[in-house]
Amino acid sequence: MAGNSSNSCISEELVYSARFQASAVVYGLVLAVGLPLNTLSLWILLRSHGLRSPCAVLMVNLAASDLLLALSLPLRVYFYATLQWPFGVATCTTAIMLFRVNIRTSCIFITLISVDRFVALVFPLRSRSLRTSACAIKCCVAVWILVTILSIPEIRNLHSALKECTYIPCFEFQVLAKGSKTIAVAQATFLLTLLVINVVSTVVVIVVLRKRPSDGAAKVNNKMNVILIFAINLLVFILFFLPFTLQLLTIKNDDSGDVIRALICLASVNCCLDPLIYYFSLDSFWQDNGKRQTDVGTYSLSRSMERS
Repeated sequence: MAGNSSNSCISEELVYSARFQASAVVYGLVLAVGLPLNTLSLWILLRSHGLRSPCAVLMVNLAASDLLLALSLPLRVYFYATLQWPFGVATCTTAIMLFRVNIRTSCIFITLISVDRFVALVFPLRSRSLRTSACAIKCCVAVWILVTILSIPEIRNLHSALKECTYIPCFEFQVLAKGSKTIAVAQATFLLTLLVINVVSTVVVIVVLRKRPSDGAAKVNNKMNVILIFAINLLVFILFFLPFTLQLLTIKNDDSGDVIRALICLASVNCCLDPLIYYFSLDSFWQDNGKRQTDVGTYSLSRSMERS
């Protein structure tokens, strides 16, 4: 390990400061809001909508991703409140990786939701064979498998480096191994590509909606709902994912890591907003749809405008 990586193992315990206190407060608030909200959202989605539409499938997976992050937050709150870590190396590695996996999967699922709505609106008839629950389930399974496989080297590297620490600083720990810069650039490039896809989808949808006539309040309502979801998709990317992504490109061996840790705090807030954005903005969220499509905001709008 010595020749391949440098890490932030320290021989003495951390000294409590305002930054640690602020971290404990932020993670505590995110936990207090995100855990019940995502649990409730996941329960409602599974109970009322199941996996009967591609949009419902994607939302269930987004909620599950956010719930995994929320479940790891009590450990972060404890660490930053006490600056002690009695839970061992494996637990620390798991908690750190849950955050990283959440960032990656959330970005992907948010983008897939945008693409699903984009295709449903712009190509409502041609996309019917593609926009199925089975196809959405396969995509989600592929996402989880791919992200897990790509995370294995990272997990092994992190676990090995942590084992060398006498005092485990856990969430204050960072390891910069050989090739880590390449991984950071690859991850940043991937997330920026997803952002571009969201931007393009949003612009095209707005152009399409402006060109199609709107007769009646229902159609105007549907238009606004669709545009709102696309706009907030971009907002989530720009506020929570973009700063963290760009910071990955500037990390150096002698970096104290204070900035990236602050951005990790900021990025964790996305698990609180996802349920509000993607679930409560749907008119049908609280209703049992039966055989109807869950994503009526897009589906009904596209059908009605095809008739116009």
